[in-house]
Amino acid sequence: MTGRVYKSTGSWYTVKTELGQTYECRIKGKFRLKDIKSTNPIAVGDFVDFELDTKSDQETGVINTIHDRQNYIVRKSVNLSKQTHIIASNIDQVFLLVTIDNPPTFTSFIDRFLVTAEAYDIKAVLLFNKIDTYDQDTLDEVRYLAHVYRQIGYECIGISATTGKNLDQVKSLMEGKVSMFTGHSGVGKSTLVNAIEPTLDLKTKAISMQHMQGQHTTTFAEMFDLSFDAKIIDTPGIKGFGVVDMEKEEIGDYFPEFFALKQNCKFNNCLHIEEPKCAVKEALEKDEIAASRYKSYVQIVEGDEEHYRTDIWNQE
Repeated sequence: MTGRVYKSTGSWYTVKTELGQTYECRIKGKFRLKDIKSTNPIAVGDFVDFELDTKSDQETGVINTIHDRQNYIVRKSVNLSKQTHIIASNIDQVFLLVTIDNPPTFTSFIDRFLVTAEAYDIKAVLLFNKIDTYDQDTLDEVRYLAHVYRQIGYECIGISATTGKNLDQVKSLMEGKVSMFTGHSGVGKSTLVNAIEPTLDLKTKAISMQHMQGQHTTTFAEMFDLSFDAKIIDTPGIKGFGVVDMEKEEIGDYFPEFFALKQNCKFNNCLHIEEPKCAVKEALEKDEIAASRYKSYVQIVEGDEEHYRTDIWNQE
């Protein structure tokens, strides 16, 4: 039988067939050991083959094959740099929720996520949430960040999951597609998903006032079928986002504004750091590319996880 993984709890997987039947499945023993570098050999969104477990009293299955993935979002744990984790696979687009504060989303996190989306050719949309709670100065910061990313080519939408502002625009982008929603804990993912599809009634928690961080509400990634011809993957809140499986020479290609200037650099293999007559650095000096983007790029190229961690937590 063939189905799609809708939920993963680490040891059991909820698999849904084309006929709408769901089965709780586990991985075949030997399969678990086959050249799997990630912490989760099977991810939500995977298409799998499975057979019913005749030894079980209940209708459970055993997964024996994963179909080739069209794409996936993978990250490296910041604290366990040798561990990687596939967040979701076979997705059409990803919505990254951003909040200026309560909790803060730093540009280093945004840029690392966007680089991974670019690497796997997944459309990314930035949703600036909670705009109904911001004062004028914070709204100006939202407008500036949205301007930076729109200039690059990313779609940016200011939303409020509580008031419903611009949610129709988000829903129209979701129709007929598999969309992943992600961001730090506390940015309002579950509230947003509930506003888009109230019947799901996902659990939400308040922000921790001590550190202005969100409480984890989603423990495992899970896919849902929505009422308006769309699928959504809700994911656990992410603290850090380590980039994996990229050579230094290719990272600049996943910064679209850098890639557009690459042909004007003196050297074909320019890393845009110390090389002379670098078009990217010249554009940086002219304020034609954002300093925050260049800082993110250098940190990724140099593997500077320590400063990245400091950037993430510097408001604790």
